[in-house]
Amino acid sequence: MDLYDEKGERLYLNKSERVSFEMVARKRKRTQRTFALVLLHTGCRISEALSLMYSSIDFNAKCITIECLKKRKNGVFRAVPVPDYFLDTLDLVHGIKESKKDQLLWLWSRQHATRIIKSIMDEAGIYGAMASPKGLRHGFGVYAISECRISLNLVQKWLGHADMKTTAIYANAVGDEERNIAARMWGESIK
Repeated sequence: MDLYDEKGERLYLNKSERVSFEMVARKRKRTQRTFALVLLHTGCRISEALSLMYSSIDFNAKCITIECLKKRKNGVFRAVPVPDYFLDTLDLVHGIKESKKDQLLWLWSRQHATRIIKSIMDEAGIYGAMASPKGLRHGFGVYAISECRISLNLVQKWLGHADMKTTAIYANAVGDEERNIAARMWGESIK
């Protein structure tokens, strides 16, 4: 895995692109909005988001429990904390607390879900190699490490990486992200 494609194009959303994506997503239909924001707030894979059940939302622990679908064996889960307001939004849109249903949150095909994410990116003016669901996932990793100073081992856990080397790639961001990491060493903030 790398953060750049063979043409040197960035494969992750930077901070301003993440903000633009969120602004556009918030204007979408309610179920499209919650889907897009799950990807943004958890860094999960699109297939993992589509497999989320009502029971995946844990209001007590304030997290979303995601089954890692990339691993070869079933039953490998990770809990990713999400903001309180987002849990409230999920409940408002999907009626999770009132439901005893153990059903999927979104009954969409992978292709339909990908089209939704791509259309949000188009509307947000995000084009290029990073304009994909995977770009959101990579953006989550870069943002967590470079902007939020989350430790590599915690980002590894949240993204469901088996190997720390995979997660460490997110520390190789350049531009503003790299400068923010370097600023911690310099003891100053970059605006």
